[in-house]
Amino acid sequence: MGEISITKLLVVGALIVLLFGTKKLRTLGSDLGSAIKGFKKAMAEEEPVKRADNQADTPAGQIDNKN
Repeated sequence: MGEISITKLLVVGALIVLLFGTKKLRTLGSDLGSAIKGFKKAMAEEEPVKRADNQADTPAGQIDNKN
């Protein structure tokens, strides 16, 4: 009972296909893929805004005037 073998995974996969059908699983997979793609796009759009804010807040280095 402790180990998950390849045969157990195949049986579970076959049961899932029988329960939901291939069309439903294909639709679910494409919906999940588009959701992940949208999330990555939103994260990529937000990064430049955060970087610009951080650069504006950081002070410039000190200038030493040695005469």
